[in-house]
Amino acid sequence: MTEVKERNRDRVARRQVDKFAERRAQLALAAAQTLAELGYARTSLRDIAQHSEFSHGVLHYYFSDKHELITFCVRQCKTECVTHYDHIVATAASADELKYGFAAAMATTLREDAPLHRLWYDLRNQSQFEEVFRPEARDIDQSLEDMIWRVVTRYAELSGNPPAVSPALAYAMFDGLFQHALIRHVGGDVTAAKDLEANVPRMLDAVFAHPA
Repeated sequence: MTEVKERNRDRVARRQVDKFAERRAQLALAAAQTLAELGYARTSLRDIAQHSEFSHGVLHYYFSDKHELITFCVRQCKTECVTHYDHIVATAASADELKYGFAAAMATTLREDAPLHRLWYDLRNQSQFEEVFRPEARDIDQSLEDMIWRVVTRYAELSGNPPAVSPALAYAMFDGLFQHALIRHVGGDVTAAKDLEANVPRMLDAVFAHPA
């Protein structure tokens, strides 16, 4: 009887944890657009509440401050991006399919998710000045570097050509390319996404000693 009660308590506790996590995710999704539009420095929890259906008290219950909220939002966005790219890596049957599928995905996320990517770069820049952001920024950076390296190593397998750069250098190359395109896109350059899609395959070939 005692064991049954303990199992029931465990199930209730797990449901409560799941509901809390689900609610945090919902709040972060609602807050992300405001954060992305206004930027970290110009946004408080009260500002976010004024631009969403949730009260300041509700936001503060689930997130202790805007530092926690912004890092949660960015991690959620980047996790979804990584999952999408990993699907392309897993399903590509040829080097060209991977190359052009990866390029198309990067161009699409630039067009559709530019405010959230801008928020990520805002957070990463702030981490140079505010220590509270550094652990999260390092973790997200590492997850993105690992994702890029999975693309590179799978492309190496499909093309039969080993990469000529390190994981860190490959990430720096693609991150720089994407950030440059993002700056152009946010600035109103309608050709930025198209140019990014054309340049990603060239960049992928550039990380190999003998391009496919």
